Amino acid sequence: MLEQLDVETGAAPDATVIWLHGLGADGHDFEPIVPELGLQDRSIRFVFPHAPIRAVTINGGMQMRAWYDIKDSAIRREDESGVRESQAEIEALIARERARGVPASRMVLAGFSQGGAIALQTALRHPDRLAGVLALSTYLPLADKLGSESSPANRDLPIFMAHGTEDPVIPISRAQTSRRELTDLGFPVEWHEYRMPHSVCMEELVDISTWLRAALAPKR
Repeated sequence: MLEQLDVETGAAPDATVIWLHGLGADGHDFEPIVPELGLQDRSIRFVFPHAPIRAVTINGGMQMRAWYDIKDSAIRREDESGVRESQAEIEALIARERARGVPASRMVLAGFSQGGAIALQTALRHPDRLAGVLALSTYLPLADKLGSESSPANRDLPIFMAHGTEDPVIPISRAQTSRRELTDLGFPVEWHEYRMPHSVCMEELVDISTWLRAALAPKR
């Protein structure tokens, strides 16, 4: 089981957001956003796992926290084995949340950059219905295999995709291509663009809060 940080907005959480950080960061990276989302009136557990430490080719083989290796700056050669290993790690976290009493239908997978790629990879293949996926400043990995591997339970899963128009790390054109790949397969994508680099802005957090409230609205 991955090491992780849990932040709860209330007692006895009835929903979970598993939020994956980007390359070289750790689970603490997005911890400060929880109060910024203004969800204190809900009882939600935010789980911020730490990616394993591995060598990253584009950074000279330096050891750092990464969900998978990146072979070149254009991210043309995806590390499929690393992607699938991390997918399995997130599946284990989902299973743990279910053991803690939160059904899959009350879980959102979220991630930034590399973490967003793994959130998409895992959520769209998970066998049971989830609540949604947040994909921030990221792209769709192993896109050519999604059509045959996607889960029928999550073929209409709500997807929030957001990207900065001035992102120098993952060009917005790559995210737009991923959006088209998803919509071509019939996935509903709520798309947002913000005037920002490879980061998160306050306007985006407001939109994320609104989306999370809808995705995790109490069932009547």
